[in-house]
Amino acid sequence: RSGETTMMQELGDFPDDDLKVEQVEKECRTVRHSVPEDGLELDPHVRDCVKSYIQPWLVVKSPTLADLSDDSGRTLTSSDFDLRCLTPDQRVEGLLAWSSHEELDRFNQEARQGNRHPELFALYPPADEEDAVEIRPIPDCPKEHTGDRILIRCQAIKFEIEIEPLFATMALYDLKEKKKISENFYCDLNSEQYKNFLKPHTPNVDHSTLARSAIFPITYPSPDIYLVIKIEKVLQQGEISDCADPYITLRECDSSKNKDKLEKLRGQAETFCQRLGRYRMPFGWATVKIMDVISTAAIDRDVTDSDSLKGGKSSSMDRRAQLPRRNSERYTAIDDQFCNIAAFKPATITISTIFKQEGDRLSDEDLLKFLSEIKKTSTPQRRIKIIPGSIKLDMSPVHDMPLACLSTELIPLIPVAEKNIRPVKEVLEFPSSEVYVPHNIYRNLLFVYPQRLNFVNRLTSARNITIKIQFMSGEDPAPSLPVIFGKSSGPEFLQEVYTPVTYHNKSPDFYEEVKMALPARLTERHHLLFTFYHISCQQKQNQSGSCETLIGYSWLPIVNNDRLQTGQFCLPIALERLPVNYSLHTPEVPPVKWMEGHKGLFNLEVQAVSSVHTQDNHLERFFTLCHALEGGATFPLRVRDEKIPENKLEHELKLSIISLSSSSLEPLVLFLHLVLDKLFTLIMQPMVIAGQTANLAQIAFESVVSIVNSLHNSQELNRDQQGRNCLLATYLYWVFRLPDPPQDIIPSAEIRYSTMGRSTAATVGSMLLQSRIRSSSNPDIPGPQMSAEDAEVKNILSAKVRRDSLKVNSDIQFNTYRTFITLPTEGRLSLTPLCVFCLLQQFHEELALQMVVSTGVCRENAYKYAWFFFELLVKSMAQHVSHLDKHSVPRRSRFSDRFKDDITTIVSVVTVEQAEKVNISLAFFLYDLLSLMDRGFVFQLVKSYCNMMSAKSMSMPTLISMRLEFLRILCSHEHYLNLSLFFSSPASAPASPCPSISSQSSGSCSFQEQQRILGLFELSQEFKQQHYLTGLLLTELSAALDMESEGYGNKKAINAIYSLLCSHDLDHRCIKPEVRAKVAALYLSLVGIIIDSTNYLDFTVSDTRGGKNKTGGPEDDLENVPPINQSVAMAIAGNPFNTLGRNVLVSMQGKSVATLAADTSRHLLVCFLWVMKNADKSLIQRWTIDMPPSQLNKLLELLTICVSCFEYRVSLHAKRFIIVKRQYLSVFGNILESLTGMDRTVGQREHLRWRKDLTQWRQTNDRQDKTKAELDQEALISGNLATETNLIVLDLLETILQAVPLAECKDSVVGGVLKVLLHSLTCNQSTTFLSHTFSTLRSLVVKFGDLLFEEEAEQCADLCQKVLQYCSSPVDENRSQACATLYLIMRYSYSNNFSRVKMQVTMSLASLVGKSSDFQEEYLRRSLRTILAYAEEDTEMQNTQLPSQVDELLRNLNSILSDTVKMREFQEDPEMLMDLMYRIAKGYQTSPDLRLTWLQNMAEKHNNRKCYTESAMCLVHAAALVAEYLSMLEDHKYLPVGSVTFQNISPNVLEESAVSDDILSPDEDGVCSGRYFTESGLVGLLEQAAELFSNGGLYEAVNEVYKIIIPILEAHRDFRKLASTHDKLQRAFDNIIQKVGHKRMFGTYFRVGFYGAKFGDLDEREFIYKEPGITHLPEISHRLENFYSQCFGEETLVMIKDSTPVDRKQLNPNKAYIQITYVEPFFDDYEMKDRMTNFEKNFNLRRFMYTTPFTKSGRPRGELNEQYKRKTILTTMHAFPYVKTRINVIQKEEFDLTPIEVAIEDMQKKTRELAVATHREQPDAKMLQMLLQGSVGTTVNQGPLEVAQVFLNEIPADPKLFRHHNKLRLCFKEFIMRCGEAVEKNKHLITFDQKEYQQELKKNYNRLRESLRPMLERKIPELYKPIIRPRLENR
Repeated sequence: RSGETTMMQELGDFPDDDLKVEQVEKECRTVRHSVPEDGLELDPHVRDCVKSYIQPWLVVKSPTLADLSDDSGRTLTSSDFDLRCLTPDQRVEGLLAWSSHEELDRFNQEARQGNRHPELFALYPPADEEDAVEIRPIPDCPKEHTGDRILIRCQAIKFEIEIEPLFATMALYDLKEKKKISENFYCDLNSEQYKNFLKPHTPNVDHSTLARSAIFPITYPSPDIYLVIKIEKVLQQGEISDCADPYITLRECDSSKNKDKLEKLRGQAETFCQRLGRYRMPFGWATVKIMDVISTAAIDRDVTDSDSLKGGKSSSMDRRAQLPRRNSERYTAIDDQFCNIAAFKPATITISTIFKQEGDRLSDEDLLKFLSEIKKTSTPQRRIKIIPGSIKLDMSPVHDMPLACLSTELIPLIPVAEKNIRPVKEVLEFPSSEVYVPHNIYRNLLFVYPQRLNFVNRLTSARNITIKIQFMSGEDPAPSLPVIFGKSSGPEFLQEVYTPVTYHNKSPDFYEEVKMALPARLTERHHLLFTFYHISCQQKQNQSGSCETLIGYSWLPIVNNDRLQTGQFCLPIALERLPVNYSLHTPEVPPVKWMEGHKGLFNLEVQAVSSVHTQDNHLERFFTLCHALEGGATFPLRVRDEKIPENKLEHELKLSIISLSSSSLEPLVLFLHLVLDKLFTLIMQPMVIAGQTANLAQIAFESVVSIVNSLHNSQELNRDQQGRNCLLATYLYWVFRLPDPPQDIIPSAEIRYSTMGRSTAATVGSMLLQSRIRSSSNPDIPGPQMSAEDAEVKNILSAKVRRDSLKVNSDIQFNTYRTFITLPTEGRLSLTPLCVFCLLQQFHEELALQMVVSTGVCRENAYKYAWFFFELLVKSMAQHVSHLDKHSVPRRSRFSDRFKDDITTIVSVVTVEQAEKVNISLAFFLYDLLSLMDRGFVFQLVKSYCNMMSAKSMSMPTLISMRLEFLRILCSHEHYLNLSLFFSSPASAPASPCPSISSQSSGSCSFQEQQRILGLFELSQEFKQQHYLTGLLLTELSAALDMESEGYGNKKAINAIYSLLCSHDLDHRCIKPEVRAKVAALYLSLVGIIIDSTNYLDFTVSDTRGGKNKTGGPEDDLENVPPINQSVAMAIAGNPFNTLGRNVLVSMQGKSVATLAADTSRHLLVCFLWVMKNADKSLIQRWTIDMPPSQLNKLLELLTICVSCFEYRVSLHAKRFIIVKRQYLSVFGNILESLTGMDRTVGQREHLRWRKDLTQWRQTNDRQDKTKAELDQEALISGNLATETNLIVLDLLETILQAVPLAECKDSVVGGVLKVLLHSLTCNQSTTFLSHTFSTLRSLVVKFGDLLFEEEAEQCADLCQKVLQYCSSPVDENRSQACATLYLIMRYSYSNNFSRVKMQVTMSLASLVGKSSDFQEEYLRRSLRTILAYAEEDTEMQNTQLPSQVDELLRNLNSILSDTVKMREFQEDPEMLMDLMYRIAKGYQTSPDLRLTWLQNMAEKHNNRKCYTESAMCLVHAAALVAEYLSMLEDHKYLPVGSVTFQNISPNVLEESAVSDDILSPDEDGVCSGRYFTESGLVGLLEQAAELFSNGGLYEAVNEVYKIIIPILEAHRDFRKLASTHDKLQRAFDNIIQKVGHKRMFGTYFRVGFYGAKFGDLDEREFIYKEPGITHLPEISHRLENFYSQCFGEETLVMIKDSTPVDRKQLNPNKAYIQITYVEPFFDDYEMKDRMTNFEKNFNLRRFMYTTPFTKSGRPRGELNEQYKRKTILTTMHAFPYVKTRINVIQKEEFDLTPIEVAIEDMQKKTRELAVATHREQPDAKMLQMLLQGSVGTTVNQGPLEVAQVFLNEIPADPKLFRHHNKLRLCFKEFIMRCGEAVEKNKHLITFDQKEYQQELKKNYNRLRESLRPMLERKIPELYKPIIRPRLENR
């Protein structure tokens, strides 16, 4: 027991787990926070705003999760698999040296345990995260909103001449939204010379005004965004066009001519600058479409890896996701190409079109009109003059902030530049549409836009008008504030600015933008002052003074009724000095002289960008009233236009709270943090209003609920993957903190009631306190009753407070309550410390109470969005607990009973009413409560949740899925292990664990004990009670697996268990094996569940990376099925035939329950293996001993699946690299044996794991562009995974084997284990694993040899084959292990089964040699020598026959190998290779087993080349062979009578009956003992043949094959197989029916003749080659030419191009000749009666024909009357299709046709074609027209008419030709009739536009008929003489 206790301590008693409350400093983009100027007494609202923007975030963190997830730094125990020991270790040492079996087992086990990976999951690729509900996304930290940013740098502004300073202003305009979308950026590129012109007017130049680059943010990219650059110059005399004239006419380059002119102009310019330097005039403007630059820069961009990593292309797409407006229409309208602002190549743009400004079209409306014209036609409609010149800009995306940036408030941004470099300015964006991001920094700017002035009716000389704009804080001249931002090359802040002047214009438009920094505290005195002047450009003679003439004034108060004034205004203009106090009124009032009788003459617009002024009535009202409560306000309170007396305050406040949620969305979101803070303060605090305690908690709560509801329902706002509104999630995580208790209420109360005595004031104070202690929701509820717990708290506290009372002031918690401690008189004594405490506690209790007592819509929404209130509760509870912690209150006393009752109520309401929606949030809530509250209480909640959920009426999958997500989250809790291991029952505290099983003596194995151990592996009631959460989770898993349908549920359940075990495996508390065993014991019942679910597993293994490519069942294209190994397929499908690897999958439909996807099965299996790896070994052994046989078989089947599932598969990427990197030797279908051999330098071990931390949210697994290092690493890890998983299986098999002697059914167990071992040898394995497997196999042979060789003959055959396969391995280690094993097999079978083993080894080798293309016989030879050495060195056996027997066997094997060498030569020539294999098979005619093996080898080869028909024929031959021997052995009616029965499939099969009885008796030992020589073997071969025929499209043959199978199945009463057979037959017949009327592609045939001594035994032989369906002559010609020219050299090989007979004498003896001719199957007329269908005309073909045209003169072609034709008919030795694709020609017949016979044949063919085309069911017009054109077309050369004229024009002289002449005449008759039909038919087919064509055809047809008529009516009289003379009538 003491051991148990220490282990408990190690696992960690419940760690200190309280959620930590941390302050996180705000990250600030600027070097200091933006705050109002110092020294101001701030308005309470501004104060709150500023505090909210600069106070640190308050975050509640769970400390432990971080420790867990970061396992990347920990190094793994070094388990270097450095196993590619290349020293050729000839013998395995001590092969025969074991004194006892136990010693052997012990040795093997120690070897296996060395160098193992402790953590299985570290090797397993991370799972997909879609189910990882337990990972709580942390909301993004609130940041100031910035759109995609573009940096624009002004490089140059050049005109043809340079005479004066010029100034540029840039801004962005969105044409689509008709809006200016950025503030102005000012820059100038003037040289020092021109800057000096302006010296008098610029006293100082601030560094910040020298910027030439600006960063423009764009939130909503649109194709219509234009950058507009306006150019101004200093005011001078004359219209704009006059001033622009020199720029247009003069050229700097013609300087010699213009030198004087330019000098003169410069002089004038300097004069104007010095006099009028402070005034500007418009000059020109230019524009560029931003998106054109970006899209062209993006098109030629080539995104490299590093870009995408730095956030090149991807970042803007991610930005898109965070954008505030997601679903709005305007958003979706944006084309993708425009969205990519963040990733274009930096570009330099030169704008060469600069338009002259039009004096009468200066406003923004005019500008937008110009832009829309430019968009349409690329130039403005009205001819605007263009000033020659260019503007050069650089544009680039901003990824990292450049150095020396200034914010829009001119605060330096981080990073700060060391040196004084030219600054870059951030330009403020005016987004084209709402941006829903709460304010985050203090910003308070005002923009003033003067727009229009109308002096038309004024008679004075006011023509050059400017406006001076000032921001005044009062009325004396002094108080104009320096708050106006300056332009370029000047001061930062100005007190006044002047608008540009339009020359001689009485109603000018303005385009000026004046930006001001608003003071934080605005008073009624603040106003904007506008002064209007006329500027005289020319200095009059007598004038020396100012050039300004005053016209008038106007003003605009900034604040109206405490509200900032913004919007459009039209002001009147006062003509005389303004009266006193004018600024307190609007410009409507004071009695002054007004221009035009007080008419509004001056239009302007004022806009604010402020995070202080809400500019929303509802919000303003709410904030104002709240601040009134905080005291300091004077009543009646003025809100807008109304006055509110004190007694109405409560009512008004309530109204304002209710109307909050109806304020418009944008301001609500912008001030969301502040609004929620205020509402929570109201919920928390009862307010004293007019001496009454007002209770606003309920209304405030309802308002919070409705705000939460409206934010969730808004289409504009984003949600995260759990459906939570992102803004609210962010607020809760980062911003929310417990409301501060107010500080100034009591002092103000004291002041207010100063008329009463101080004692009364004190009583009021204490009354207030009392009311505080009561619930603020319901003042009638008294404070909480003292429970025992509270009393305890009180004692602790009072003790503590007494001790600390002197320090109280310094204690932060109490700091806020100094007021109470300083209260006068006796009222103070009633303040117990506990009361002080209660004040702090209220918020979570109040919140819970509000949720419980809410009703109606409020209640519905509160529970609908319960996630919000849950997180609010948790965060406030965490803060409460962290306050308590400072006073060490025990866990159970942290929260009152009433609060616990409320929580219980809330959880049950949520479960019953809203479970579907807030299931995950509820789980997280309970998860957090586990860290905060008493755990027993939380478990009660979990229990009630499960009970309520079960009672719900919802669909099972949904229910399971919900409960799973819930449990998955709870189980991911840090203390899950402690809770599970040490809780005996759900509601009690941790109890001591039960003693471990292993510690009890395993000797006394009573029946009860046996049942108990089996019980551990089942999910018992007792287990569920002891391990509450684990029990729940496993119950869900087994329920999910039992569900019939392919459940989403089971995937979820498995992923939940998987992620849980994964976290244990990587948990640093579980490093010790004892602890791991203890944890694994929790999951023993999982093993039982998995064994029962074996049927559901999908073993078509997905590839090693997370199963993205879910392979379905066998319906997938056979090519794409991953190479599941045939014997596993067989083992699982219960079908022992593995002749043809993959196609077997098709016959595996027997087990159709596979419902789990491949990757899910893999997760489940890796969980099973983890438990098996870590559980107590002795316990597992006891379990396997006590297990019933059926269960044991299931376990073995499960292990087989594990082996397949975790087989090492090298991915394509990895293959490329690995083969280069470590010559990975591939043997037998890429068995990457030396897999885990790795250099020590490669991948230092600590990295050998999947970095789960990296893959948490990104599936790196699916990237296509991994680096070589990543791929190597991946291959290495998956190799290690394969090794480790297989070793776990091997450990388990050994455990089972060691238990065998105790088990009853030992033979079946040994057989089962062997089956798994053999299967694991079939898969790709590492050398490490192989050496251990061979050790196990050897111990199996040593311990159970006789049993194996007797009972498990088939398995032994397999064993021989596998071991032989490894004997030819290029890896020395594998070879030496395999040799040792093979020798032991021979040695231990010597006494009684040696002949059978010999046969099996021989057959294995034959099959190996035949099937494997890259088989390496030199290694095998070396192995054979090694085995011989074993035999010679084995001293014990020297006196027996064994060495000589072994010697003989090895000689046989060697001879088989030499066949192989020959085959190797023809590897490239498939036909020759098949001939050779055919010969080898023929050679084994007397050894049926070997012949069968070779036939199968041929089938495999054909199948690989996709010659399915030939492959099927090989199997039919094999089946016939088996049938021959079966009919010798037993005489059953239902079996085929030898090979005769097969001749319907193919007459060739009869050659299998060549073996007569006297040669071989099937009873002889070792002959026909293979698995195929059985009835089921026969059926297996035939089924595969049928499958292949079906693949090859010979569906009729499928039927013939099944005719043989069906009687056997009927005799076996195998109705399941019969059902599937008939199903397949139906499919075959359906296929035939579908193909009727369509051309089916069978084969194409060619005659190939070889001539020349170079060909050896092929010389002068002719073959018929069968090629695939549509093969053209050039294709086969090319193939053979390529192959043989490689053999003999290109100059030696000659391809004969014609088909005339070859004359040997004329050939060059040193060359090789090949002649290829296309041939067609030939049938006599009698045959055609039987061969009706297309299939029959292409099956069983032995005769082929080709024709050769010739003339007597020797040329192949001539005139019609001399054209002869020779027909050649060839007969082959066997009928096609056969087991080969080429067959010898054995007979040749020829006959010649005379010219007229040739003509007859041609005409018959033409007529036939016409008839077919005319009478088709669906006629093809094109085809018909083509035939008609060839028949009746006029221009046809050697056409029908010419044939008739040559042969029918006159009757032949030779009577022998009469018959031919007549036959041709009749042919023509039929021909012309068919033409007529075709022309008619065509008439119905043509389209309207072909009418003329039809008439033409008809005309030609008539012409042809007329031409032929005389010839067709002329009969040869001799042929028509009547045979009987007519009797003359009597007249």
